Amino acid sequence: MSGKIMGYARVSSTSQNLDRQIAELEKYVSKSDIVIDKASGKDLNRCGFQALKGPLGLREGDTLIIKSLDRLSRNKSDIKGELEWFKDHHINLQILDLPTTMIQLPKGQEWIRDMINNIIIEVMSSIAEQERITIRQRQREGIDVAKAKGKHMGRPKLEKPAEWDKYYEMWKKGDITAKRVMEILDIKKTSFYKLTKES
Repeated sequence: MSGKIMGYARVSSTSQNLDRQIAELEKYVSKSDIVIDKASGKDLNRCGFQALKGPLGLREGDTLIIKSLDRLSRNKSDIKGELEWFKDHHINLQILDLPTTMIQLPKGQEWIRDMINNIIIEVMSSIAEQERITIRQRQREGIDVAKAKGKHMGRPKLEKPAEWDKYYEMWKKGDITAKRVMEILDIKKTSFYKLTKES
């Protein structure tokens, strides 16, 4: 294998852990050469991934190793586009969960690996996209069920203090300052101005 070897790991949010992916990648590449992203796979607008493709990133003859295909993206068309990009730039993409991508073949026989990989990747990218669609559908269904039960989604509505209307009218007339209203009703500045917008 010629050229530089890099690794790429991704999780969808900052609360998720990258340790498992990094441990797997470290079997093939040093930790200092692993680029990470904590961002959704719904699109390709990720700092780490874009840096790999940028002027200081991967070059012809280099290899990128990832744990699974959905680390690139969960969108089928994006996956296909990225695979074409790696192919056009002569960068070897190896996917740990697809052992056929790890096979080293003699020069001139790479077409065998490419043929097998194209079939597998077509199936895997379809599965990755379907998982993304299913997750979004479940989230939507959960929100719809919660709304049907009368649950408020998002931030709870701000409750008006008991004497809000009285002091709000006084403030509007200029008989009392906003600061004094906040002190009397024991509310914060943000709450005060939010209530004025709602009144």
